[in-house]
Amino acid sequence: MKTFMTLKIAMKGDQFIDLETIDRASYQRIYEEGKKGQLMCPVCHEPVRLILGIEYDPYFKHTLKKNNHCQFEMASSEIAVSIETEKQINGFRLPKARTISETNPKQKSFKSAKQIKQVPVFNQHHKEKPIVRSPFIETLQQHHIYLDHNQIEAVIHPNGALLVLSGAGSGKTRVLTSRTAFLLSQLGVEANRIMLVTFTAKAAKEMNERLLNYPSINKTQIRGIVSGTFHSLFYRILNHHQPQKWNGQKLLNKEWQRRQILKEAGKQLDLDEKEFAYDAALQQIGLWKNSLLSPNQIVPTTAWEEKSAFLFKKYEEFKQQQELFDFDDMLVGCYELFLHDEKLLHLYQNRFDYFLIDEFQDVNKVQYELIKLLSNKHKNVFVVGDDDQAIYAFRGSNPQYLREFEKDFPHAEVVQLNENYRSSHDIVSVANLIISENKHRRPKKMYAQYTKDKKPTLFFPYDEEEEATMIVTDISEKIEQGADPNDFAILFRTNTSSRAIFERLTNSSLPFIMDQDIESFYERFIVRCMLGFLALSLNEDDSTAMSDIFPALFLKQSMLNDMKADSILNDCTLLQCLNHVKTNFAFQEKKLKKVLPVVRSLSSLSPLEAINKVEKDLNFQEFLKKRGNEGNQFDKGSDDLRDLKVAAKNFTTIQEFLQHTNHMAAMNKEIKKQSKQRKDGITLSTIHRSKGLEYKIVYIIGSVDGSLPHDFALESLREGDLEPLEEERRLLYVAVTRAKEALYLSVPQHWRGKKAKPSRFLTKFR
Repeated sequence: MKTFMTLKIAMKGDQFIDLETIDRASYQRIYEEGKKGQLMCPVCHEPVRLILGIEYDPYFKHTLKKNNHCQFEMASSEIAVSIETEKQINGFRLPKARTISETNPKQKSFKSAKQIKQVPVFNQHHKEKPIVRSPFIETLQQHHIYLDHNQIEAVIHPNGALLVLSGAGSGKTRVLTSRTAFLLSQLGVEANRIMLVTFTAKAAKEMNERLLNYPSINKTQIRGIVSGTFHSLFYRILNHHQPQKWNGQKLLNKEWQRRQILKEAGKQLDLDEKEFAYDAALQQIGLWKNSLLSPNQIVPTTAWEEKSAFLFKKYEEFKQQQELFDFDDMLVGCYELFLHDEKLLHLYQNRFDYFLIDEFQDVNKVQYELIKLLSNKHKNVFVVGDDDQAIYAFRGSNPQYLREFEKDFPHAEVVQLNENYRSSHDIVSVANLIISENKHRRPKKMYAQYTKDKKPTLFFPYDEEEEATMIVTDISEKIEQGADPNDFAILFRTNTSSRAIFERLTNSSLPFIMDQDIESFYERFIVRCMLGFLALSLNEDDSTAMSDIFPALFLKQSMLNDMKADSILNDCTLLQCLNHVKTNFAFQEKKLKKVLPVVRSLSSLSPLEAINKVEKDLNFQEFLKKRGNEGNQFDKGSDDLRDLKVAAKNFTTIQEFLQHTNHMAAMNKEIKKQSKQRKDGITLSTIHRSKGLEYKIVYIIGSVDGSLPHDFALESLREGDLEPLEEERRLLYVAVTRAKEALYLSVPQHWRGKKAKPSRFLTKFR
């Protein structure tokens, strides 16, 4: 931890601010006041700012760099003055009974960062193994392509099934490309008899490019390899044998097209387009299809699943009538084609001798069944994966296929790649300790190749706002010291968790890039609904705001045109028109009449007070309860409301808050545009999106129960289902192993407005 002389007291007007005695929740507010130039040094009366970083306790710093003559900063920080009456020392006017001291015995309100030290001593030569002699390996070494003992064992494996357990950073891509080169150059396998399956087109392209660096491998051979994603490979088979049915012009390749089909079907259930989570329904339908379940096989367990099952049936009927297909049909269709055409299946079983499959922990049922069918003759299946990095259950992926690989391939051998070439020893050790708690996994342990003085660090911000401030401060300092913005990644469990860090980065001069699927927090359904009430308090004729509050009032969007006409005929505002709405439900009309006085009372309140009033007086929680999860178990409406309150507490007026929300929504769109073109900058990403990537310095935010692990996993655990919690632990493992040199885990003391409990995954390190 850094130690240096620090200023712990500042002045705002004629009031003293002592960091040792003020309410801990006030730090972020004081930070913002300092940015606005409202804080002064109590000695020289020059502007100061509160510095909230990670590796030291907060302190005040002079804003003007040229100011190096302040008597406080020139004096020893060991000065301790206890005054019974008001005094002046060097012009520093002190309040009664106030102590200024670096050795103050009273308990500090700030919890200092803590380095994780519960790791074993680094030993690079943890395991000696004999050198494998092979002409192929010697040739690779001559071309500066080096493999460790376990990698060599996998690459030169004879015929038969092989499971390569490839831990994080263990060089799985090098093993796959070396294995392919071995088959081509050493065993003389014809390129077109090899199927190389990856999970992204980018990965397939990267492997082909890497193969060019191998001796005796030429472009013609590389082009001959049947490589690509599951979808691209099996679609080519369908298109070749049934070109009319699987014509590319019949593909529903746009999500809005698929969503529109569901919306049309949803009209039969009277589902409101703005309320029902059609995106989540599409995801659920995809999961069912990839699990080889037809609409008639679905057994709904919730009302939402019942609606989704109905939409699934109508969706499939529509596609069949219009002779259309989607991406999931490429796999299901090919599987059904092989089942119903045994001759064609035998043709492809004889067509391929070798199957190489990347990211095997992420395969779903239909993908696994396809590989089993095709490889049934030769059994030469070479799969690479790590069940500790299985994090896509919501897509239907199942690590059980990797864990029980030998059941379907009884003579399969297993090779472990346990050398981590990415991360420092301390980071690898922390990752090992975290993942070792999972009960359902293949036992394994990773070993690092190097060590660094920098140990993984836990830090303890007050809440999400301060968390963002501390991270941005830390990054800014490191960049000033020579770090590159590309060195940094900020990872989070769900998109909504990124709100505060996005806002802090937006208001900084730091360049950053973000995922295209990170929507603006203030554009989220529940958030827009609540903000609509606030907006109407400033403008009673705001039609967009009126439309946004309709779901909370259980009104249909078609009602808006009637209200606009009523507004003109009766010369009243849209808000006043709610008093005239007839719904044929007395209890609903009674509630509508309450909206006008409640909304008009909001304008004099702070944003947080206004939100609380709407929630209480208009029974907003009833709306949230009736809406439920709407199929999305990870982003609940009630969570959005709590997040909004955290954001609102930083503003004094509704107008100021709404200006901020509009600005942030606009900036989200702008940053997304820039991120498409910009390749340089701090990465802002979900943990899921970060898989397969690496960064020198990684910050993991929200390491508390309810965030990581997510509430959904904790609820499942209470119901006796352990698997979601184990997947959450794997998520943290993936996040930790993205870091190469430095790792920071944020453990906020408050999360979504409530006191937080540190993540149970970090128990060993507290």
